[in-house]
Amino acid sequence: MTDAITICSNALMILGAKPISSFSESEGLGANLDRAKLCAALYPGLRLAMLRGHYWNTCARRVQLSPDEVRPAFGYAYRFRLPGDWLRTWGVGDPNTRGRLDYRSEGRFLLCNEPVLPLLYGADVPEQEWDSLMIDVMTMAMAARLAYPITASTSVEEAKKLELRDLLREARAADGQDDPPETLGDSPLLQSRFTGRW
Repeated sequence: MTDAITICSNALMILGAKPISSFSESEGLGANLDRAKLCAALYPGLRLAMLRGHYWNTCARRVQLSPDEVRPAFGYAYRFRLPGDWLRTWGVGDPNTRGRLDYRSEGRFLLCNEPVLPLLYGADVPEQEWDSLMIDVMTMAMAARLAYPITASTSVEEAKKLELRDLLREARAADGQDDPPETLGDSPLLQSRFTGRW
């Protein structure tokens, strides 16, 4: 089972450092405690950035939001509180019925004129639910972030950043192939474009 400690330990081992067994490392003082503190400081922010940075299928969630009791002062009829695990909005509205809706994002709320709001979003999913590609990407991202503090080498840091870039490209491509390809639709304008008639 993968967790934050496993990811950080693997990242440290990629850099030739000893792994950690916890973020507090009570096994003694010195370098291991320093590595544990460093991982504890860097991991949470990097984790959220990686989850927000791509439409990971593993993190996709769909909900129907009900309006909040408080209405917006002006501009929209309803206000909807975002789910507690929300990290990024990927779509508002149901493309199979009415399509995308006019909405506005303000803080932890969405504003819209519809009484029910279908929302597709990226969720803060625990590591245990990640697929193997996400785990590899996060491990390499942590290795790249730890590279200079652990090795004091800018060349190692740059090499790990390049490895991360390549791995991220591969992981995003593989993750994107899980879904059917998007179509352009069947509008009269598109038909005239391809047939040459208007």
